Amino acid sequence: MDSTDSKNLGRGLGSMLERLYMRYNDRVYVKPDPLYCLYNYDDPRDIEVVGLIASSLAFGNVVQIGRSIERVLDVLGSSPAEFVKNEIPRSINSLLSGFKHRWICGDEISSFLAGVGRVLDRYGSLERCFIDGLRGDHGDVMPALAHFVAELCGGCDKGPAKLLPAPERGSACKRLNLYLRWMARRDKVDPGVWSGVPASMLLVPLDTHMLRFSRAMGLTDRNQASLKTAREVTRGFREISPADPVKYDFALTRLGIRRDRDRRLFIDMIGMDDNVALSLGASGKREAV
Repeated sequence: MDSTDSKNLGRGLGSMLERLYMRYNDRVYVKPDPLYCLYNYDDPRDIEVVGLIASSLAFGNVVQIGRSIERVLDVLGSSPAEFVKNEIPRSINSLLSGFKHRWICGDEISSFLAGVGRVLDRYGSLERCFIDGLRGDHGDVMPALAHFVAELCGGCDKGPAKLLPAPERGSACKRLNLYLRWMARRDKVDPGVWSGVPASMLLVPLDTHMLRFSRAMGLTDRNQASLKTAREVTRGFREISPADPVKYDFALTRLGIRRDRDRRLFIDMIGMDDNVALSLGASGKREAV
């Protein structure tokens, strides 16, 4: 593809994505996305803690994800940040006895929460911990994310390490990048309670659905949802939206899971190619969420 074709593709894709954003980027479409859990809190410290819990448990069946998150939040009460900062780990472990989410057990989620509490005690907020590892010349958030994960794990090989992938090992860190999208972006959907992390440095939360879409649109020819692929895909979106390359992430995932009768009409209206629509699971049929 020469530069002229690339520019034309970028313009066409940008127009389609903008129409998609205008249609689906609304809180009415959030559920069953675990992002809805953040809307129940006003204090930024609570929102960042709840966001980390919700994004870290966002794997598996969507119904079970919601139940597991709510099970943890019920224990943490009205101020999750204060709870994890002040409660002793043994007490947290007792309160979450019997917790099970896929391969994560009560002692592991308790260890994870204790790590969050340690970071809050040391830095005052999760944002300050993240920013402590952020440099303007990094290019993207991954070096800061590695620092963030190391601080949360604190040398522990149980809860935090099982829930939080190590960025330095080449993982796309889909759930952590999803968390950063929630924290650093502010619009109708993303609460954006972190002011110190530029949206321009974010990486696309890359899963298999986003990878298929990105391949269909020529943003990458890689087959694996790795960190290299996430960076390549993000560069493609950055050409369309330099200051906010993950702007369209929520809308794209909504199109893939919505079961609305008018979805097929909307796909036709925005001019999305059938192959691209199918890459998102947006065939007009009832797909499993």
